[in-house]
Amino acid sequence: MDIIDSNILEALKQNGRSTTSDISKKVNLSIPAVSERIKKLEGADIIQHYTVKVNREKMGYHLLVTILITIDETANIYHFRETIIKQSEVIECYHIIGEYDYMLKVLLKNRSELESFISNKLKSIKGVQKTNTILVLSTLKEEINR
Repeated sequence: MDIIDSNILEALKQNGRSTTSDISKKVNLSIPAVSERIKKLEGADIIQHYTVKVNREKMGYHLLVTILITIDETANIYHFRETIIKQSEVIECYHIIGEYDYMLKVLLKNRSELESFISNKLKSIKGVQKTNTILVLSTLKEEINR
């Protein structure tokens, strides 16, 4: 990957719907050359997929929370992982180091959904020993493509 590939990626990060014509003007390459480079970036799995960023509030999702989780024993990790990735409310899940084992980013419509998620879904997963929920008041910066 060279500086031209980086510039192509930056253009696509700014607007995933950019045409090869638009990108070619930004990086000073021909349209076929830009197209070929994009195909190579996709083939190398550097570009994994194209997406859209939606306005969560306008979609009715008014709560974003981070939930830190401790799993009681190693034997329960696989089941936790298999269960948590199936939860539609969970938009990100990280295995972390420190006092907690996992960190979830969870998107919900209201406090009632939060209560239900924690009480009926999360705490019913075998091995979940401890949780700590952090309510996001506002988002100052969120990069989806870094």
